Amino acid sequence: MQITDILKPSCIIAPLESNSKDDAITQLIDVLDKNGLLKDRDLVFESVMQREKTRSTGIGNALAIPHGKSDGVDKLAMSIGILKEAIEFDAIDSKPVKIIVLLASPSSQTGPHIQALAAISTLMIDNEFKTMLENAQSPEEAFELIKKKEAR
Repeated sequence: MQITDILKPSCIIAPLESNSKDDAITQLIDVLDKNGLLKDRDLVFESVMQREKTRSTGIGNALAIPHGKSDGVDKLAMSIGILKEAIEFDAIDSKPVKIIVLLASPSSQTGPHIQALAAISTLMIDNEFKTMLENAQSPEEAFELIKKKEAR
């Protein structure tokens, strides 16, 4: 699975202006809703926030992957926020987050959800790429960086 198979450029917010984890998650869910990818925005929001209460999805190295499974979405949806200023996200390394990749999955589908998490992790292991993505000035630039990286 490739991220560009799921992600639409219109679901990238760069720069994302937010000063809190909850606000950033809200903006990333709202962009999915505005793009017609959610059946029930509130169910998706609830599932993502419930997951955050269980354990932070700030995985370290300035990256967070908030995600949730719910009946509020028919198929896997993804949005990305590249923060203008890094924010506190309760990350496992206790450092602020600069890139947030949000996933919303149907309750009934585990495979695509796991594959997407793996694809994101694989992409973000490359520190040079991650730094370039952190510095992307527009959704289009961010999407092109991801597309080029996946083409290699």
